[in-house]
Order: sequence, then C-alpha cells, then structure tokens
Amino acid sequence: MEMSFRWYGEDDPVTLEKIRQIPDMKGIVTAIYDIPPGETWPYEDIVELKNSVEEAGLKLTVIESVPVHEEIKLGSTRRDVLIDQFAQTIRNLSKAGINTVCYNFMPVFDWVRTDLAAALPDGSNSLDYSDETARSLNPVKGEFSLPGWDLSYQKEDLETLLKDYSSVTEEELMENLIYFLKKIIPVAEEKNVNMALHPDDPPWPVFGLPRIVNNVDHVRTILSSVDSKYNGITFCTGSFGADRGNNLEQIIETAEGRIHFVHARNITWTGSKSFQETSHSVKDGSINMVSVMNKLMDKGFKGAIRPDHGRMIWGESGRPGYGLYDRALGAAYLNGIIDSYQERKVRTNDTAAIYR
Repeated sequence: MEMSFRWYGEDDPVTLEKIRQIPDMKGIVTAIYDIPPGETWPYEDIVELKNSVEEAGLKLTVIESVPVHEEIKLGSTRRDVLIDQFAQTIRNLSKAGINTVCYNFMPVFDWVRTDLAAALPDGSNSLDYSDETARSLNPVKGEFSLPGWDLSYQKEDLETLLKDYSSVTEEELMENLIYFLKKIIPVAEEKNVNMALHPDDPPWPVFGLPRIVNNVDHVRTILSSVDSKYNGITFCTGSFGADRGNNLEQIIETAEGRIHFVHARNITWTGSKSFQETSHSVKDGSINMVSVMNKLMDKGFKGAIRPDHGRMIWGESGRPGYGLYDRALGAAYLNGIIDSYQERKVRTNDTAAIYR
C-alpha cells in the first residue's frame, strides 16, 4: 500500500511541508477545486497542481474528485455533452501522468453530517451523524451546510433540483450510473486510468434522495455492469461501515482486484442509523481496522490508502474532519498494521505477500 493524505490546495492550513513530515508518507490526494462541475479540467492547470505537489517532495497519487454533474445523474438530455467533457478531463489527467480518479454518484450533496464538532469522552471532537436530527432539517432553508458541498446553488436552484430528484427511483439512478460507466470506462481503459467510485456517505437515503452505492449487492451490480478492471471502487471503511448490516470483508472479497483506492476511517455506532467518527484504533470504534487492513493485504491491494476524517485534538481548529494531528496519528497507526503484516509474512517466508 502507498500511504497518502488529502490536501485542499494552497489555502489548506495543513501544508504540504507538514504532510511530508508524517512517517512513510508518499502521496497526495487532491483536486482542482475552483472548476464548476461539468467543465473540463485544463491540462495546464493539472500540470501546475502536480508540479506544486512534486516540488514539496511528494507525488500526486489520486484525484479526489472529479465531480459528476447532476444532469448526468438525472439522465437529462444534456448528459452526453457533459459526459464528453468529463471524459476529456480523464484524458488530460492521464496525459499528466495521473492514473487514479475517485468520484461519487451521490445526488446533490456529498457526505452528510449533523454535527461538525461533537464531543468525545477524551475531550476531542469529531464529525457526528444523527438520523433523527437529519430528518428534522431542511437544506433548502439553509439550516446547515458542510465542507465539500457545492454551495453554488441558489436557494431556488436547490429546491428545483430536489424536486427533480423526487421522481427518480433508485433503479433509475442506477441505470443512469451504468449509462455513465459505459461511456467513461472505455476512455479510462484507453488512457490507463482507474475509476474509483466512492460509496454513499452515509449509506442510506438522506433528505429523500436515492442512494445506490452502499452495500455488497450494489457493488456487485456496478462492477458487473461494465466488467473492466478500470471500473472499480473506493473502499471507504467509514461509509460502508456505518451500516451495521454491511460485512466489510465480504465487500473486499466481492470487489477483489477492483479496489483502486482506500479511505480508512473508524466510527462508533450510536444508533441504528447514527454514528460518530473516532480515532482509527480498534479500541475506539465499531470497525476492526486491523482485520479490514489484513483482508485488503491478503487480497493483494497495492494502491493508495489515506487516513480519512480525523478528530480535532490538542486544541487544533480547521476544516472539520481534516485537521493535521489526528490524521497523522491515523497514518502512523495504519502503517503499524502494514508493518506488522509484512513482518509476519517475512517470518513465514511468504515474501510474495509484501506490498510496500
């Protein structure tokens, strides 16, 4: 595995210089954040971003993410034009030497949380999702917003968009995803770019919007719909793991060879559809990170992995979920699991299982 770290560009208080000091840190996961969804990323802008990362002694490992325009998800008459523009971005990324793209097919909103600084028993705070609270909120009224959301929608536009989705079933949204994949994956194959679809976060409908990437059956359907190694997933332990009914090791088995990127995040269940994010330690959360990591390595995962959302600790303030300190601790914790796995394989002369 290759340890990597999310970076939000020059305005990110967590600088590349700080990230490089994390032990065994190799890669950066980032994007061009000022280009609206649907527009092609210029090759020159991609090269500029890549150069800024490499000048800091790191490498640009994964683009997270290239947004999929809502009209593609809705299956509108303009989707072919928008898909063509998305495909050109893939070509430009490949030309710049970038070969993994994380993206999602979540309608309207990216990840959803109801508290950005919920207290934990140790005095730190973290992201929290309460289903009861979520059901009482109306995003059209501007009652809350989250980092990563597209805030360019005006209130009227958002209301119209939510109405457009009100008639879209999960089956129709899945059909629109498969239509998109059948257009994009041939380009990815030609340009040697791994497409890594991120699961829904949280893995159930929110604000009445359909969700179609949240369990093993969905993963099986998506991967079989376009049976190409370039059509893969981002395996996010926190997103899949928020649903108590999901067996993470079963999902790894189902997606073997098609996991192109890993988000390692631990959560603790606080209700049937409620959870709070924790440290990566197996002692703090409901996900056995050691078991999951071992399963990934048993199945030969060799791609980029990043410590996902971290707590805010030691008085740090910043972008919710994306401070430096706890994510750095998470990277060290994950590297300890990897090192222990490799040492065990060396002792048993199973050197073929060493991935770093």
